[in-house]
Amino acid sequence: MLSQRRCSMSSVCYPAIHRVFACVLIVGLAACSSQPSWVKTGSTEFHQDDETAFYGVGAVAGVKNAPLAWEVAENRARAELARHLETYTAYLMRDYAAATGTGSIEKVTEEQDIERAIKTFTARTLHGVRPVDRYYNEDETSYYVLVKLPFEQVKTELERDPTLPSGLRSHIKQHAEEAFKRLEQEEAEREQEE
Repeated sequence: MLSQRRCSMSSVCYPAIHRVFACVLIVGLAACSSQPSWVKTGSTEFHQDDETAFYGVGAVAGVKNAPLAWEVAENRARAELARHLETYTAYLMRDYAAATGTGSIEKVTEEQDIERAIKTFTARTLHGVRPVDRYYNEDETSYYVLVKLPFEQVKTELERDPTLPSGLRSHIKQHAEEAFKRLEQEEAEREQEE
């Protein structure tokens, strides 16, 4: 005689519910662990959520000390943002990385030296830069940090800078927003061409 198992409203089939829940959880976690688009996009300036801003991406790989790795990645993101704004800033950072090979890709040796005393120097202090996202890639043991500097903050800092000649200050203030609009138009045209 065949035995049948039925699920009724009063006795829920827990194994079936657990399987469905497990599948949903696995799919959800896989989606959460996917690499954010900003990791590949890198540092840029763009308009998002009704705010124009500059973004910097910093990364470090192969560091086992997680707090140090996050700190280095954030510091590199700030330095990248400063480099990206090279019209306004300059930077210096102490960092060493090397890859040496003997002809075969399997025989490549990589090394890096990161000191906690990394010095990031900018000719202009960037007030208002803040980390907005972090990502850890387990496969590559890479840490990524995205920092943001709102354009309004850049304008405010330029207006306060006593070293800028007043004519240059007013020129930047008048033409910066127009330059962002032109950049957005060029990016839109480039996307349409692709």
